[in-house]
Amino acid sequence: MDHIRKEPSAEAAEARESKNFIERAIDEDLKDGVFETVQTRFPPEPNGYLHLGHAKAICVDFGVAEKYNGVCNLRFDDTNPGREDVEYVDSIKEDIAWLGFRWHNVFYASDYFPRLYELAEELIRRGKAYVCDLSGEEVRALRGTLKEPGRESPFRNRSVEENLDLFRRMRAGEFPDGAKTLRAKIDMASPNLNMRDPVIYRIQRATHHRTGDEWCIYPMYDFAHPLSDSVEGVTFSLCTMEFEAHRPLYEWFLEALDMPVRSRQIEFARLNVNYSVMSKRKLKQLVDDGVVDGWDDPRMPTLSGMRRRGYPAKAIRDFCESVGVAKANSVVDMAQLEFFVRDHLNYTAARRMAVLDPLRVVLTNYPDDLTETFEVVNNPENEAEGTRPVSFGKVVYIERGDFMEDPPKKFHRLSPGKEIRLQNAYYIKCEEVVKDENGGIVEVRCTYDPESRGGWAKDGRKVKGTCHWVAEHAAVDGEIRLYDRLFADEDPEEGAFTDHLNPDSLRIVKGAKLEAALGDVPAGERFQFLRSGYFVADGKNEAGMPVFSRIVTMKDSFKKGK
Repeated sequence: MDHIRKEPSAEAAEARESKNFIERAIDEDLKDGVFETVQTRFPPEPNGYLHLGHAKAICVDFGVAEKYNGVCNLRFDDTNPGREDVEYVDSIKEDIAWLGFRWHNVFYASDYFPRLYELAEELIRRGKAYVCDLSGEEVRALRGTLKEPGRESPFRNRSVEENLDLFRRMRAGEFPDGAKTLRAKIDMASPNLNMRDPVIYRIQRATHHRTGDEWCIYPMYDFAHPLSDSVEGVTFSLCTMEFEAHRPLYEWFLEALDMPVRSRQIEFARLNVNYSVMSKRKLKQLVDDGVVDGWDDPRMPTLSGMRRRGYPAKAIRDFCESVGVAKANSVVDMAQLEFFVRDHLNYTAARRMAVLDPLRVVLTNYPDDLTETFEVVNNPENEAEGTRPVSFGKVVYIERGDFMEDPPKKFHRLSPGKEIRLQNAYYIKCEEVVKDENGGIVEVRCTYDPESRGGWAKDGRKVKGTCHWVAEHAAVDGEIRLYDRLFADEDPEEGAFTDHLNPDSLRIVKGAKLEAALGDVPAGERFQFLRSGYFVADGKNEAGMPVFSRIVTMKDSFKKGK
C-alpha cells in the first residue's frame, strides 16, 4: 500500500474538478453506443453491518448514477444463508438512507434463485458445467499454483445427461452437504486461478432469511453476481480492486450464457483507514466477544457506530469525496475524517458549557440571595442560532485543571492571587484554597468584580485566562463518555488484530456538571462543549442522568490542503 495520506491529495483535488477513470470509461461507452443509459447497483451481503469502507462504495455507486441521471439499485447478495440475517438487511437500508442516498429498487439475489438454477442447467446443456464429487480439500489439491497448472477432476467429462440428472438430484436434496458441487468447465491451465473450473453451486442445508427451506443448493457469488447484474440491466458493475482478478470469470459467465446485457465491471481502490479494521468478519468477532457494546458501539468504524457517535452523514460523504477514486490502494489518516467532522460541526453545533471534572468556586462577595442570567450566543459561526439565557450565582464550578495552587510561570488560569475571566460573566480573583484532611482541594474562594459584567472590566484592565463554568444552583449532573480510537496501532491488521486494542478507548466520567440547557435534549443532538470538544446526546443512564458521548476533540490534528 502507499504511504498514509495526511491531507487530501492533489489527485483527489483534481478528481473533484475533472472526471475520474470510471467516468471516463462510462463516457466512452455512452459515446460508442455500448450502453444508452447508466445503471449501477450497490450489492452488500447481509452478513454484518456496513462500515466506513462501504461508505465509499455507496458514494461511488449512487454518486455515479446521480451524475448521469441514471439508476442505482440496492441488491442484497444473499447467497450464503448460514451467515445472513434480516437484522443486517434492515441495518443496511437504514445506513444508506442516513448517508442521504435513495435506491431506485430493492432486489435480492434470492429473487433470482429459480432463474439462476435455470441458467445453471443451460450451462450444463452447453457442455460448460459439470457435477463434481470431489471434496473441497480435494478440489484445492488439484487446483495447482500460480506457477503450475491445475489437474482436471476425474468427473469433468461426465455426459450432459448425467450432469443434468445429478444436478437435479442435488436440487431435490438426495445428497448430503458437501457431497457434490456444480463446477464451471473452463481451463485448468489458466494463469488466473479463478478460471480453473470454479465451483458455482454447493449443497448447503441452511434456512434462508427469505426463502426458508425451499432450497438446499445455493449459487456461489461469482456465478450469481454477473447474472443478477445482467438480469437487472446493470450497465456498470462498480466494485473494489480485489474483484479485478474475478473480472474474466464475470465476463465468461455473461458470454457463455449469451446474456442480453453484458455489464461492464470497473474496479476502484477500496477505502483503508489507519487505526481501523475494515472486515465485517473481524468486526463481528469484536461484537461476539463482547469487546464492544454491539455493532453500533461509537468506537466501531460501522456507519451505525459513527451515527451513534454523532458523526454527520455529510462529513462522511465529504471525506469520501476528498479521498477520490483511484486504482492504487492507500491508507488514509483517520485525522482526515475527523477534520471533516469538525469542519461540519463548527457551523452546525450549538455551544454549551459543561464541566467534566468540577471544582467548586465560591464567590465570597457575591450576594447570597442573588441569581442572574446572561444572554449567551449559541453559535458564533451562525447568527441565526440566536442566544440562550445562562444562569449565574454565588457558587460556580470550573474545571479542576483550570486551577493550580502552585502554578508554573506561563499558567494563565486560576491560582492564588490571580485574576481570570469567567466566560461571558465576571472577572474573579482567587483569595483562599480550602482542603480536606488529606490535603485535597475541595473548593476555592474568590472575589468577583461586579464592574466586569459580561466578562469585560470597565477600567479596561486585561486578563489572559478565560474559563467556562456552570452555576451550582442550575447545574445538571451528567455522564460523559470519552471515546478514543479502538486500536492503539496505526495498522492493527499486522498480526492478531485484537492484540492492538486500545485499553483507553472509553473513559466514563460521572458527576460532570452541565448547564441547564443540556438537561433534557433528544438523543442525537450535537453540541460543542466549550474548550472540551464536540459531543452528542446519547440518552440517559440508569440513574436518569443525561449521557453525552464525545464525537471528536477540539484540536484539529489534520491540516487542510494548502
